Amino acid sequence: MRKVTGSVFVSLDGVMQAPGGPEEDPTSGFRFGGWVAPYWDEDMGPFEKLIMADYDLLLGKRTYDIFSAYWPYNQDNPIGEKFQRINKYVVTHSDTPLTWENSERLSGDLVQAVADLKESDGRDLLIQGSSTLYVPLLAAGLIDRLVLITFPVVLGAGKRIFDGTQQPGALRMVESFVSPKGVVIAAYEPNGQVQTGTFASTEPSEAELERRASWAREDA
Repeated sequence: MRKVTGSVFVSLDGVMQAPGGPEEDPTSGFRFGGWVAPYWDEDMGPFEKLIMADYDLLLGKRTYDIFSAYWPYNQDNPIGEKFQRINKYVVTHSDTPLTWENSERLSGDLVQAVADLKESDGRDLLIQGSSTLYVPLLAAGLIDRLVLITFPVVLGAGKRIFDGTQQPGALRMVESFVSPKGVVIAAYEPNGQVQTGTFASTEPSEAELERRASWAREDA
């Protein structure tokens, strides 16, 4: 079975929109496009290994449009050369032709289409950008590894991969790195159900019991 990795440039407050440049995605008046550039280092640790690994791309249509207008015209960049030759699986309901070579449309139900793709023969899959894919694929348990490249910046409003509808679950960190400019790269894999516990070492006081009862009444 193919595995799916989601690789996300994200701000401290969870925004992933338009990391690459001012004109990349100004949807809803987003005005901080290009917020990644000031923090980029020559040494970005695991990201370099990830982006040059062996995979096919899984993309939403907007990210596909951004990539197909840029990477075919930047073949001197090793990433551009790689993206040109690998397969691009594009989630879209549009009938607009996919003109970038080695591109294939995924239509119909997103979760079922990706589940079927994972069962097919081929390379593992890497999601780049494509914020709309994360909510349904995470909910369906179809993302095998989540790599968060977190930059030390707060952006406010913008597109996110988490919208509060995700199913609760635990993750385990399998790799981590901090760049010289403070970018934290951490890879996570699913690790079962959320575990809970307590730091309390004594029986609850009467004040604590009253607090719980008071809050329960407020929530009722």
